[in-house]
Amino acid sequence: MSTSLNITSLTPEILATLLSNSYRQRITEEQVRIVAESGNLLSADDNINLLQYTAFLTGEASNNNVD
Repeated sequence: MSTSLNITSLTPEILATLLSNSYRQRITEEQVRIVAESGNLLSADDNINLLQYTAFLTGEASNNNVD
């Protein structure tokens, strides 16, 4: 039985697991929460939209590359 994910509403724990599996390095729930809190990405039910999370990180990376 397969489980589908709602990428617009992931717990920090699940998002950390997905990112860890994707990047093949450990990413903790705490690290995900730090990013989410920094970008004000946590919803009222403590979930994160993966698209918003990715967009925020992309913006942060772009800002860090500005001369």
